[in-house]
Amino acid sequence: MSDNKLTLGFIGVGVMGRPIAQHLLAKGHTVLAYDKSEAAVKAMVADGATAATSIADVVDRATIVFTSLPSPAIFTEVAEGAGGVHEGKAVKIMVDLSTVGSRATRHAAAALLEKGIDLVDAPVSGGAAGAQKGTLAIMAAGRPEAVSQVRELLESFGKVFLVGPQAGQAQLLKLLNNMLSSTAFAITSEAFVAGVKGGLDPEVMMAAINAGSGRSGASQDKFMKQVMPRSFDFGFPISSVCKDIGLAVEECEALGVPMWVGNTVRQLWNFAGRQDGMQRDMTELVRSIEQWTEGGQAPRSNA
Repeated sequence: MSDNKLTLGFIGVGVMGRPIAQHLLAKGHTVLAYDKSEAAVKAMVADGATAATSIADVVDRATIVFTSLPSPAIFTEVAEGAGGVHEGKAVKIMVDLSTVGSRATRHAAAALLEKGIDLVDAPVSGGAAGAQKGTLAIMAAGRPEAVSQVRELLESFGKVFLVGPQAGQAQLLKLLNNMLSSTAFAITSEAFVAGVKGGLDPEVMMAAINAGSGRSGASQDKFMKQVMPRSFDFGFPISSVCKDIGLAVEECEALGVPMWVGNTVRQLWNFAGRQDGMQRDMTELVRSIEQWTEGGQAPRSNA
């Protein structure tokens, strides 16, 4: 594939989709870009992409189509709705980079396969910064033949982890990853606020934690880059955290796993979103806990 320049479709060129599509452009491929946001499409055209007028326009012209979508409902509409991927005249492989859960993914995969279209389930982890740098962790599942055809494309923007032969398996792994990430950030936020309130120097506290057994991706990355400088600009909204951890808890409970910690963390994130704004950056959870500490607004554990 390295010598073949392809015409690729890309549906959803927002915060994550645009930098991923840029990597595909950098490899010399033609990218047909579509998004409900005209501004997002114009930005892609400025990057060198070709504007598509609709989803149908993309899937009638490109044999491989990437999607980066914000919710299970939108994913299902794009994959299976009127004028969606399943009606495409040219598309043979849909590569979904979204986090939408295994149930929606399995349903779409079955519907697409009936039309001769493979769904490669390929959610990504690493945030907007990872997308821009091309260092995403990409969890890929689907028919091995289809995954093999797109693997080199995936490797242009991250490291590929082959999860299994069934679409939906990568979704489960991604949701587990995101649940761990959001849980680590939540408990680190509580510890951080408690330490500051107790008179600890924030710099010394975080240095000690990151040198000790309490360190995590949250303490080593988000706290050092977004919380300590008070920039709160990781690039992932609280609404998305709530969506992902909600899906994760549901999937785990469906597997018969009791989710005591997961349910508690889900409640915390949802409370923060309802109280202070779902569209705030996830790192602003620290601000919410600071405010609750000062004003006594937060719900208290019954434990």
